[in-house]
Amino acid sequence: MPGIDKLPIEETLEDSPQTRSLLGVFEEDAAAISNYMNQLYQAMHRIYDAQNELSAATHLTSKLLKEYEKQRFPLGGDDEVMSSTLQQFSKVIDELSSCHAVLSTQLADAMMFPITQFKERDLKEILTLKEVFQIASNDHDAAINRYSRLSKKRENDKVKYELTEDVYTSRKKQHQTMMHYFCALNTLQYKKKIALLEPLLGYMQAQISFFKMGSENLNEQLEEFLTNIGTSVQNVRREMDSDVETMQQTIEDLEVASDPLYIPDPDPSKFPVNRNLTRKAGYLNARNKTGLVSSTWDRQFYFTQGGNLMTQARGDVAGGLAMDIDNCSVMAVDCEDRRYCFQITSFDGKKSSILQAESKKDHEEWICTINNISKQIYLSENPEEIAARVNQSALEAVTPSPSFQQRHESLRPAGQSRPAAVRTSSSGSLGSEGTNLAALSLDSLVAPDTPIQFDIISPVCEDQPGQAKASGQGGRRTNPFGESEGGTTKSETEDSILHQLFIVRFLGSMEVKSDDNPDVVYETMRQILAARAIHNIFRMTESHLLVTCDCLKLIDPQTQVTRLTFPLPSVVLYATHQENKRLFGFVLRTSGGRSESNLSSVCYIFESNNEGEKICDSVGLAKQIALHAELNRRASEKQKEIERVKEKQQKELSKQKQIEKDLEEQSRLIAASSRPNQASIEGQFVVLSSSQSEESDLGEEGKKRESEA
Repeated sequence: MPGIDKLPIEETLEDSPQTRSLLGVFEEDAAAISNYMNQLYQAMHRIYDAQNELSAATHLTSKLLKEYEKQRFPLGGDDEVMSSTLQQFSKVIDELSSCHAVLSTQLADAMMFPITQFKERDLKEILTLKEVFQIASNDHDAAINRYSRLSKKRENDKVKYELTEDVYTSRKKQHQTMMHYFCALNTLQYKKKIALLEPLLGYMQAQISFFKMGSENLNEQLEEFLTNIGTSVQNVRREMDSDVETMQQTIEDLEVASDPLYIPDPDPSKFPVNRNLTRKAGYLNARNKTGLVSSTWDRQFYFTQGGNLMTQARGDVAGGLAMDIDNCSVMAVDCEDRRYCFQITSFDGKKSSILQAESKKDHEEWICTINNISKQIYLSENPEEIAARVNQSALEAVTPSPSFQQRHESLRPAGQSRPAAVRTSSSGSLGSEGTNLAALSLDSLVAPDTPIQFDIISPVCEDQPGQAKASGQGGRRTNPFGESEGGTTKSETEDSILHQLFIVRFLGSMEVKSDDNPDVVYETMRQILAARAIHNIFRMTESHLLVTCDCLKLIDPQTQVTRLTFPLPSVVLYATHQENKRLFGFVLRTSGGRSESNLSSVCYIFESNNEGEKICDSVGLAKQIALHAELNRRASEKQKEIERVKEKQQKELSKQKQIEKDLEEQSRLIAASSRPNQASIEGQFVVLSSSQSEESDLGEEGKKRESEA
């Protein structure tokens, strides 16, 4: 081929510098060819890899389209039109996948194989021959150097022969290697053109074959199908644009309407409280204790379902039971300086939860809803209507009767107005009224114009008249371990036979006139509950009621501080509600009070965890034990008095005997002194023996007795 440069093979034996210089040019050209062909090989390999990936991806796409009808989408439904359309697409794409697979095979054979052969065989051969030629050239140079150093004076035929053979062998090897190396370099000039053109030719032929197969598959029928699908896509897009526009308008309207609701605590006048709900749902903060005094608050979604309070975490499909709120009790509480907290206690008192609402409206609605569910209003046909009637009955229960109002109109000072009294007998009141109560007048049970106290006086306020005196002591921390505090003696309850603790919630107290009829407790319960309903008072103070043989104590459950102490002898009357066994009360007779008399009676009403009868039984048992203890104390004091009298008599008798003994001793001494002294001449005394002295004493004593006789 004209234009191809060659190395002169005939000049390899001479190995002139010009030949070596020309060889260097050819070697540089071979290195450039090798570098360029490596880059071209990488580019063509990317084409081949991309084609393989395209073939595999097309096949996978076709497979997924075939499996569309087997999928079960939560919102997809059974769309037969969509399934048939995708099946048609799957067939077309499967045919295209086959075409891509054929193209991939042709590229491997016609494009990648020639360039790979040139890279792996021809270029490696040139590199190998170059290394071999370099070694042979170095060996020849070394042999010539050794031969040139032969000594002229001391010639050795053997050494000369060996060096001559070495030069011969190395020169022959260099010559042969150089000729083959020159031949390979000359051939490389042809092979590089072939290595460039054959892969490109194979690539173009494979593409032409691929496009021919594509033109056969993409016929007019497929074009019509694609046109119909394009029209359907445009219709769906127009429908989507219309729906998006509608949703955007809805979003704008909701933003305007919901602007007041963004405030966490909206104005109750604009959003009134609905007290007739029997179902409610929303987010609440739940208190979880993590230690003795530490706790955490978790925000969860709560909703009512029948008589159950359910909770559901964000992302959960269904909710779980939080508490059974049938016959439960709910009250507003103060917890860790947080607002809008309320506590739900189960009917048996074994489980309680403290929750926090976001606003005052939610706070009151949750309490009203749980109260309505606790009364099992949700089981009726029209629960909201019945709840409204129950609330209306509570409102009517606190409307003053005309006779009572007219009676006290004359007592009001001129020009002054008083709020309507909250005491009346009504058919809508909680609990059934007995025949005895119906026969009694209202004034015979409660004092006129008596205020109702809805909360317990704190220990710092127990010095007020009528409360501190009734409580006896307050504000002293009850030691739960029974140890004395500050060197004081043990509390009286530690040695008490009876020591029972109950969980109670204070509803209210008011002064009463009568303390000898249980009906006064029932009437006080009705009036306090009606007053709470009309004044929307849901908050109740929870305490621990400690019943002992000496007193009743209200203890703060958290600080163990005694809030109030009621001496047991002052508790003159106690009773539980006739129908609602969670309500109980007792009448405390105290000194002072609102009246001018020395004694006054105050009725305290509490709510327990369905343990009203147990508390009354415990109070009765405590009074019996206290009575027996008092009788035993009196008997013991009488016995001690008798023993003291006997002991006094015994002391008198002992004293008399001692006096008699002293008199006898004096008589004996006088008798002994009247006798003549029996002494010897030398001045020695005669010592009587003990027996003689005793006989003499007995003789004196006998004489004395005779004289006395």
